[in-house]
Amino acid sequence: MTVIFTHESGSPRYTVPGYFAADGNAAETSSVSGSKWRAHVSPDKHGLWHFQISILAGELAAIDDKAAEKALEVFHTSGSFYIEPTDKTGRDFRGRGRLQYIGKRYLQFNGTKEYFIKAGSDSPENLLACEDFDGTRSNQPEGISRVSEAATSTLKTWHPHIADWQPGDPTWKGGKGKGLTGALNYLAGKGCNAFSFLTYNAGGDGDDVWPFVSRNDKLHHDCSKLDQWQIVFDHAQKLGLYLHFKLQETEIDDDRKGDITGVQESLDLGNLGTERKLYLRELIARFGYEPALNWNLGEENSQTTEQQKAMAQFIHDTDPYDHHIVIHTFPDWQDRVYTPLLGNQSLLTGVSLQNSWTNVHKQILYWINESEKYGKQWVVANDEQNPHYTGVPPDSGYQGFNGIAVPEKGSRPYTLHDIRKYVLWGTLMAGGAGVEYYFGYTLPKNDLNCEDWRSRDQSWNYCRIALNFFRDNNIPFWEMQNENSLAGNSQNDNSVYCLAKQGEIYIIYLPDGGTAMLNLGKDHPTFQVQWFNPRKGGLLQKGSVEEISGAGKVSTGEPPEDKEEDWVILITHHK
Repeated sequence: MTVIFTHESGSPRYTVPGYFAADGNAAETSSVSGSKWRAHVSPDKHGLWHFQISILAGELAAIDDKAAEKALEVFHTSGSFYIEPTDKTGRDFRGRGRLQYIGKRYLQFNGTKEYFIKAGSDSPENLLACEDFDGTRSNQPEGISRVSEAATSTLKTWHPHIADWQPGDPTWKGGKGKGLTGALNYLAGKGCNAFSFLTYNAGGDGDDVWPFVSRNDKLHHDCSKLDQWQIVFDHAQKLGLYLHFKLQETEIDDDRKGDITGVQESLDLGNLGTERKLYLRELIARFGYEPALNWNLGEENSQTTEQQKAMAQFIHDTDPYDHHIVIHTFPDWQDRVYTPLLGNQSLLTGVSLQNSWTNVHKQILYWINESEKYGKQWVVANDEQNPHYTGVPPDSGYQGFNGIAVPEKGSRPYTLHDIRKYVLWGTLMAGGAGVEYYFGYTLPKNDLNCEDWRSRDQSWNYCRIALNFFRDNNIPFWEMQNENSLAGNSQNDNSVYCLAKQGEIYIIYLPDGGTAMLNLGKDHPTFQVQWFNPRKGGLLQKGSVEEISGAGKVSTGEPPEDKEEDWVILITHHK
């Protein structure tokens, strides 16, 4: 099924893939048969819209243009409907327009023209392994993960968040879904605006998420399960939570690892074949209308460059709304995976980075600059924090945890305060598009077994504080770029960060407090100096120096208190 939607003005015009919807109410009935088909339009304009529906019957007609040309049209109709101006407000993405890639470092809502910075959860990766969804089960032997016994995965209830569900929130089949819906309420209530999830991990670490009617039947999609996923995704968008679709897991993205399970569960052995095309088309048809999302080619992707390009091309050609397309890979594979995809070599519009928490700032900055050099600016985010077995630690005191992550190798012991400084602010001050927090697999509530986001409650607070700083102070971050050298950090290490629109506005971040020297160049205006507390938030404060002026290097003075803690300095030109 394909539907062409056209605004009365002639633009925009969308060719939207449709899908089989069983009895039209499968989320409630668990129906496996019926005569209902469905397509979703995400209209950019109010006014009259026209539609033309065509259903074809023929082998491969849904995924091959030449086959579609030879197929028999078994149904055709047309009509019109009227779209009113949006009445949505606040966090609801439906009141802000579609979030789009516009060739810059940040995505932009096409309605309000706001630019977007994200902060939220990357874990658990098997978020959709919830027992409330039809046809969902764990394929792990006796529930033991291939990764670690500490990462044992059983189906989730999200029970700790049932109390966060509110009357009027969606459920299905007599009250199912309250836990996961409540979890999304909690995350949005903390001020976060993003979360990620795998849509296919058969043969992977969790081995408990797939969109099919059964684990190994990759040609038939589960109508009721996917309708229930849709209820959750719709609710997330109303809450202002960006959807990060991770389309596959590294263990199953191709056939080159020598793992027989990976060969068996990979779609077309990594190629763009019938299984992969149907899988991508079904997800785009069912969920591509959501305003704010990205398609990620896969976690720690290890497909060949040609396979990656082909997959990105198919997504681009099938998704009528041209959503953001990214890829994620291992830290030490980034050069070999990302470089051949830069510029016009692929249809990627960004990357999802995995790096040590000590190296986040430098790597964000590197890929921002590298993509710009190739003539196509990527949107670059940090979505997984190494060491991979510890990730972002829980709060101190949560289930007896002492607050200190102690890696076996890869970095010194660290805490959530290091994550705040070098991951969250390290990303934002590099000009990165935001963060998602990964939980490792050895600490309490990890990447496979977490169903309580309160385990990182304080980290979400720090995310909210950072996002509020940019919003509440009307920071034009999309016009600014990293200028660490102006603050004496030409090595781009973690000593001090600087984001600037030279001559107008500067932001300096001091991970260890103290003071900074800012090079004002040849300008001689007067700048106001204000301090912001990234630990507590609140209003801007006065430090020991309220104004600076002159040429060359000028001291910004000292913070108002807690001189050895991290601080943000906002320096703005008096107009």
